[in-house]
Amino acid sequence: MRFLVVDDSPTMRRIVINALKTFGHTEIVEAGDGQEAFTKLATGEVVDFVITDWNMPEMSGLELTKSIRGDDRFKHLPILMVTTRGLKADIIEALKAKVNNYVVKPFTPAVLKEKMDAILNK
Repeated sequence: MRFLVVDDSPTMRRIVINALKTFGHTEIVEAGDGQEAFTKLATGEVVDFVITDWNMPEMSGLELTKSIRGDDRFKHLPILMVTTRGLKADIIEALKAKVNNYVVKPFTPAVLKEKMDAILNK
């Protein structure tokens, strides 16, 4: 399984990537914002699962989610949003944009795995 990890913080990308590696996932592509992520998808980068932050320059994770869901080539991709935005209204907005699941920072690798498994086992 190939993951696309999208976050403007290199440190946060590293945290997510290290967690993925502990779960046995080694095929990982990185992007620093939603625009870079969508460009990678649109130019043929093969990805099976997207993990994205919400708050980023250029294109937010919410905008990325809407772009992915609006494109027939990618609308099937599982999307896990990992963000500091923990208000109920934010979670509802993300779910309306059709993220598959939502993790509030800070999080443990166990929580990340639990949310990923919930998506993959549906």
